[in-house]
Amino acid sequence: MNRDSDTITLRRREWLKRALAGGAIAPLLLRDVLAASKQPGGVVMGKGQVLINGRVATMGAMVAPGDSVVTAAGGLAVFVVGKDAFLLRENSELHTAGSGILIASLRLVTGKLLSVFGRGKRSISTATATIGIRGTGIYIEAEAERTYVCTCYGVVDLQASNMPAAKETVSTTHHDAPRYIYAHGEMPIKMIEVAPVKNHSDAELIMLEALVGREPPFVGLGMQYLDY
Repeated sequence: MNRDSDTITLRRREWLKRALAGGAIAPLLLRDVLAASKQPGGVVMGKGQVLINGRVATMGAMVAPGDSVVTAAGGLAVFVVGKDAFLLRENSELHTAGSGILIASLRLVTGKLLSVFGRGKRSISTATATIGIRGTGIYIEAEAERTYVCTCYGVVDLQASNMPAAKETVSTTHHDAPRYIYAHGEMPIKMIEVAPVKNHSDAELIMLEALVGREPPFVGLGMQYLDY
């Protein structure tokens, strides 16, 4: 390993320790997270029952475009695909699509997903929304009648599935514009509404970005780290 690689590994470990020190992923083991910083991809951490394509996932199991990931009650999965990293909370179902090691689109059938993406366009769909991704950190909660979207940083294009005219482009640096996107509404303005920040943390984002060798853009700007 050359000096540059050593430096990158040390930086990843420091970022991961920072995330863990914040208590955001307390149920997960420090040694697993640190070991994961050297893995090229796949399932980094798991809790409870996690299924990939209907089969029980083990540590290091690869997730590729076209796979589905499901977590049961009490479950949680952290996994890496290419330059993208994901934290799928309990009672969630996620379907992926793409080619090679690049995920081009995802469908969150139900549940909660925190994810960070490298450069390039992606899309995420739920029962009520289509979300265009452009190098973004994003948190989503998918329900039958409503989708919650927090653009933690970056740019996204939001569109209501049942009313294409209801759309909004959101650009944020630090959880600035969470939105609810509804299945039904009388006017476009009612399909996409302002929402609070909830149920995710900066420590988790630092952890996910570290797994793919990056930092969130808010790191080093003197901002108070947020924990929801």
